[in-house]
Amino acid sequence: MSQVVKQRMQMYNSPYQRVTDCVRAVWRNEGAGAFYRSYTTQLTMNIPFQAIHFMTYEFLQEQLNPHRQYNPGSHVVSGACAGAVAAAATTPLDVCKTLLNTQESLALSSNISGHITGMANAFRTVYQVGGVTAYFRGVQARVIYQMPSTGAAAPPGMLEALSGFWLKQSVSLAVVL
Repeated sequence: MSQVVKQRMQMYNSPYQRVTDCVRAVWRNEGAGAFYRSYTTQLTMNIPFQAIHFMTYEFLQEQLNPHRQYNPGSHVVSGACAGAVAAAATTPLDVCKTLLNTQESLALSSNISGHITGMANAFRTVYQVGGVTAYFRGVQARVIYQMPSTGAAAPPGMLEALSGFWLKQSVSLAVVL
């Protein structure tokens, strides 16, 4: 629900001044289902994103930190680069999710039913409106958005940092005992 409202309010020339206006209009004009139209696309996007992120992070850790020593810099770099790769690779899914959430008018005019429903319909519509390059619109912004969050706060990086911290704590505790 929040993605639908957020993206519709962010659209150029959005007719909505407040969140409540947007929620009411979507509910009245499209029904409750509009808030969940991109749910399966969101799930479909998150699974490959996490898989790509994890594999890329582990690959980069092997290259940058082969002995797996505590090294926060390698975790940040690996996490940020892994996030960038995962974000770029899953941008077509994000473009389709955004189209499902916003029901953008240019895309709607190319769609016979008047509403874009489901991932397959969104993929077809994106291609019809803008060709292959349309799947990667906004890829730079998506990569730039993901890199800091997956670099500094990446779950693998955080787990590595915490395990390093706890390892140091347990060693100093063992010395005291």
